[in-house]
Amino acid sequence: MCPGCAEWLVAGLVSRSHLADGKIMDIGDAAFQELVLRAGSRFDLWANAVVRANARTILEIGVWKGDFAKELLMRCPDIETYYMIDPWATLADWNKPYNVDANTFAAVYAEAMEKTTFASRKRKVLRGATQDVIDEIPDGAVDFAYVDGDHTLRGITIDLIRLLPKIKPNGVIAGDDFVVNPWQHGKDFEPTFVCPFSLYFAEAMRLPIQALPFNQFVLQKQTNARFSFRDHTGRFRDSSVRSLLGAS
Repeated sequence: MCPGCAEWLVAGLVSRSHLADGKIMDIGDAAFQELVLRAGSRFDLWANAVVRANARTILEIGVWKGDFAKELLMRCPDIETYYMIDPWATLADWNKPYNVDANTFAAVYAEAMEKTTFASRKRKVLRGATQDVIDEIPDGAVDFAYVDGDHTLRGITIDLIRLLPKIKPNGVIAGDDFVVNPWQHGKDFEPTFVCPFSLYFAEAMRLPIQALPFNQFVLQKQTNARFSFRDHTGRFRDSSVRSLLGAS
């Protein structure tokens, strides 16, 4: 766990949260914990959570080939708007394996559009880096956001800070690659720091956060909340940078 945070470890969220239609989405309640236990994949977990919450406005950062978007749009018929943020372009300042050449990105973008063409009336494609396009989304508009883009320290910092104002009260931010090993792609690439930055961000904003199976994390935007960290995986007893780098 992050230094100085042990005293905040609690079982989950205290208050109940409601989306616009009155349905309950609480990452601390027993029903959400049951979704976590029953999920066979990250797709199962988040599709079931979105259905249960009756979330209507979704934002995905880091769409790549569109697999996650396809799953949610197929399994969650009540989605009304699905924002897709991704530059689909070679970036000079992004040292990660998915920073491929222009021709490959063109094919990847075409694949993402083909996979989600059945929901073309729902999707809103914002092609660009987060800081360049996210303000096309109104503040307080998003029920559920999924972050699977730039996992460098710079990238996850920009994504979470710029994303939070776009989330409705009691809305949820989830994400991928919450991993113990920062060198998941090898030491020729920038380390992945979704963990611990997401923990530090949640602590700074006084929000509850959980580490979930399938390298997932989830935090919930609440007024008058307090920071808490629940680890469903048992892998994050010490998530200090020193510990993470030492474990790799």
